[in-house]
Amino acid sequence: MDLHLKIWRQKDRQTEGKLVDYNLKELNPHMSFLEMLDTLNEKLITEGKEPVEFDHDCREGICGQCGIMINGLAHGPLKHTTTCQLHLRSFKDGETVVIEPFRAEAFPVKKDLKVDRSAFDRIISSGGFVSVNTGQAPDATAIAITHQLAEEAFDSAACIGCGACVATCKNASAALFTSAKITHMVLLPQGKEERSERVLNMVKQMDHELFGHCSNTEACEVECPQGISVLNIARMNYEYNRALFFRKK
Repeated sequence: MDLHLKIWRQKDRQTEGKLVDYNLKELNPHMSFLEMLDTLNEKLITEGKEPVEFDHDCREGICGQCGIMINGLAHGPLKHTTTCQLHLRSFKDGETVVIEPFRAEAFPVKKDLKVDRSAFDRIISSGGFVSVNTGQAPDATAIAITHQLAEEAFDSAACIGCGACVATCKNASAALFTSAKITHMVLLPQGKEERSERVLNMVKQMDHELFGHCSNTEACEVECPQGISVLNIARMNYEYNRALFFRKK
């Protein structure tokens, strides 16, 4: 199959970027989207041109590094799918595909399709952890919890931090990411001890990073490759208001 690509090229965050046209012919429809970008880069390198910079790592839908906008959609047209899990059979022969980086003030472009998502790391560093002594792993039955509670915590912990929720939100909100990290810890006994301090610090850091506010459009859940529920945002709001109510003056 043949594809016409319009790819965002930008030297660095200080330089103005633009969409550049590329044509690729005789592509295998079973190639992944990232393999197609690899093919393009091999072609560009052969021609003595600068290859397209883009994030990737595991290419198995686990690490969350491969996020880009494809025809205006985070990770492309398939639901609950990362960019690396997308294949060319999802496009038509001869189709024009527009490829851009995630757009958010908190995600500045580093080069081409590569953005700086370290704001997520700083949110985690502000409180997304449990302060316990390390050592030998405890017995699996030492802390009894129900199966349902474990499943709910795991559903929130499944967030891979790709940033699709931010990229697809009209306000560039990080509420879904932050709430998922808060929820999966507060549901489990180990995380309850620091629940108030954690939510106050993480929400404060989220605002400091210039992410927008959540306005409940639920677009984040729709585009999330892991299908993280917006109910996490409701729990974060509850935990935040609870922490404010019981905060020591």
